[in-house]
This record gives sequence, C-alpha cells and structure tokens, in this order.
Amino acid sequence: MENLQKESDRNMLLSHFTIEHAKDAVIWLDSDGRIHRVNDSACRLLGYTPEELVGTKLYALHPEENEEVWRQRWKITKDKRVHTFEKVQPTKDGVWIPVEVVQHFLELEGEAYCCSFLHDLSERKRTEEDLRSTLAELERLKNQLQRENVYLQNEIKRIHNFENIICQSNILKEVLGRVEQVASTDATVLILGETGTGKELIARSIHSISPRSHRPLIKVDCAMLPANLIESELFGHEKGAFTGAFSRKIGRFEIAHGSTIFLDEIGNLPIDMQVKLLRVLQDGEFERLGSAKTITCDVRVITATNRNLEKEVEEGNFREDLYYRLNVFPIHIPSLRERKEDIPLLVKFFIQKYNKKLGRNIERIPQKVMERLTQYHWPGNVRGLENIIQRAMIVSKGRQLEIGDWFLPQNVSAAVSTVKTLEEVERAHITEVLETTHWRVSGERGAANILGMKPTTLESRMKKLGIKRKN
Repeated sequence: MENLQKESDRNMLLSHFTIEHAKDAVIWLDSDGRIHRVNDSACRLLGYTPEELVGTKLYALHPEENEEVWRQRWKITKDKRVHTFEKVQPTKDGVWIPVEVVQHFLELEGEAYCCSFLHDLSERKRTEEDLRSTLAELERLKNQLQRENVYLQNEIKRIHNFENIICQSNILKEVLGRVEQVASTDATVLILGETGTGKELIARSIHSISPRSHRPLIKVDCAMLPANLIESELFGHEKGAFTGAFSRKIGRFEIAHGSTIFLDEIGNLPIDMQVKLLRVLQDGEFERLGSAKTITCDVRVITATNRNLEKEVEEGNFREDLYYRLNVFPIHIPSLRERKEDIPLLVKFFIQKYNKKLGRNIERIPQKVMERLTQYHWPGNVRGLENIIQRAMIVSKGRQLEIGDWFLPQNVSAAVSTVKTLEEVERAHITEVLETTHWRVSGERGAANILGMKPTTLESRMKKLGIKRKN
C-alpha cells in the first residue's frame, strides 16, 4: 500500500514537473474563464507574474474579447472535449503574439475545468511570411521572365529582320516601327532619303518580314539602266522586238510575280515608262515589248528615291498621278547627321567587317578620332562612312584606327564651321575632294568612291551645285 502511494506521489510530481517546465504555456481555467493555475511558460509568454494571472479572467487580458466570447469557446470545448483554434494574444507589454490554443475539457471532483495549451506561432508565422514573400518573389520573377522572354523573342525577330541595320537612335527605331507596320500588307511603299542612307536595306527588311518573303526580292536600279533598255528590263521583250533582240526575254515584273519588286531611284524613270508603270500599279497588267499579249502579275511594289518628287512633279519631270500611286505609305530615312548617336556603333561594325576582309586587327579607336567622325556632317551618309573607315583601316598601322589629313582637312573643317547653309558646306566639301583626286569622278580612287556616292549621283550634285573645274 505504501509503495502504491509512493508511486502515485512520484507520478504526480512528474506530471507537475512536466507541466511547469513545458515549452508551451499551460493555463487552467474554470467555467467562468477564471485562471486557477499557470506554468512558467505562460508567465514568460504573457509577461505576467503568477500572482497577476491567478484569479484573473482570461478574457480580461484581451481587449477584443469578453464574457460572451469565452462562453462560446467553453461550450464548443465542452461539446467537443478538445477545441483547437488560433488567435492573437496581447502581452502585458502590448506585444501581440500569434498563438495556437488547444483547450481540453476536464472534470475533477465534480468541478468542470478547461486546460488550455498556448503554443507560440511567431516563428512559424515568420517562416510562413518568408515563404509567402519568397513565393511572391518567385511569381514576380516568373512573370518578369515571361515578359522578358516575349521581349527577347520580339528583339530576336527584330534583329533577324533588321540584322544589317545598325542603330540605337530613336529616330531610326521609329522608321523600323513603320517598316513592321507596313510589311504585312501589300501596300506600295515609297522610301525617301539621301544617297547612302540605306534605302535598299529598308526595302529588303520590308520584304523579309512580309508574306512574300519566301520569294526573292527583285531589284531594279532605274538610274543605272539606259533609257532605251529600261522597258525591256522591266517588262521583257519578244524575239525580234528590236535590233539585237535575238531571243525572248522575261522582264523583272514577270519574274517578281508573287513577290516584291524594288525600283530604286524611281525619280530617274523616263516619263514614257512612268505611264506603263502606272498601269501595272492600277491594273496589274503589261505587255512584253513586241507582243500584244497582256500579262497579269501579282507584284508588291517598293520604290525609293533621293529626289524631291513633289518638286519633280511641279517641274513636269514626274507624273502627278504616278506620284500619288507610289506615295501610299512613305518612309523617310533620316540622314546620318540626324542620328549621330549611331555613328560609334557603325564605326565598330565596319571595323569588324573589314578586319576580316582586309586582314587587319584594328582594336582601338582613339577618342579624338571618334569625335572627329561624329562631328562630321557626312554628305555620303552611311555609305560614305563605310568608305572612310575602309580607307582609314588600309592606312592605319598597328591596332589603332588612324585618320590622316586626307579626311576633312583643316581648311575644310574651318570652312564648315563658318558656312550658313548645308548647300555651301556640301559644295565646299565636294570641291575639296575633287581637287584631291585631280577631278577624277569615278573609279577606285575617284571622288564618288571617297564620298560614298554613285558617279552619276555625284555628277548630278555637281551640276546642281554649279561645281566646275577651273582652268
């Protein structure tokens, strides 16, 4: 009997020790919510002494709880025997702590009690919050990656479509935007811009992203064709149509059926050919030279010119009805001096290009050289820049790009700084280059090659500017 009592006392002591040293707060309450006993953890959690807690009603420690709240919880606990819920419990210092409450309904010596275990959830809540933040960040990064993927896909498409167009200027990016707008249509496009601005590149870009890109782009340079051969070149001819026509020839429009034809320097097209071109644009029909058979073609037309077609119309050199037919969707290519921020990119691009072709290893561009190139007004535009870089790489020694006095001599530079009009600048520069080439226009060492112009274009500019060689 004595041993049983000792064993019982031992178990009671063990239970008491376990409750007192439990990590969770343990609070014994009666049916009125009055606290009868607390362990050390409850005092540490709530910030009160045992004397302050015992005899106090639990709901009195919570500003948002009252007797009604306690009665509802007591009823649930009595019915279920065990009731688990979460709440936020304030401490004596006013700190709000998230806790999980497990209430057990007990009866002892005819009295009903509730033993509540309060588990501090602060660490778990912090972990959950960290997890939520991490998941939110992952979601944000995922969405960002998706947006970037879409952007990069568009950039890859843009780079693929415009791989030969080097730019970072907004003015040229706007041009590329217009290219994308019109490419998917069959609208006639008129590309306007100075010589050397890259009108052909824009035409090829339009074709490359159009539904006709599976067929080759057909190009015709109207300025290079003799007037007596241009009709045959455009529309073809039958055998014997004229002297020297020993066989049938298929014209460019017939070859371009289902594709795109690019008519460069359209401003040079003779008046009689303008009538026939207008018919093709209106009806999609033409006849080969020497034939009465009408040929129907499905051709998208892109044209380009460095001339002012409105002025040409006023002077009677270009048909007004054809001009309006061509001017459905005009795209103006800015000159290089209008997008000087692109010059450093172009210089590096041409150096990489000609390093391979010329067997050079130019790696460094002095700041003064880059400033000189950037400040120049470039009448020959991108083509002129390319020719100058090529020439500079030929004469450069070592790995540094060098530009000698042959490029924009000091007297020309001084003249440029004092002129009042672009026409005077152009006249002075062309004259200077002609003098350095002893007035040779064409050929590898001719002025046209240095300026990045076609010989016919340079001769036209010389005539317009009144440039003549002095005796």
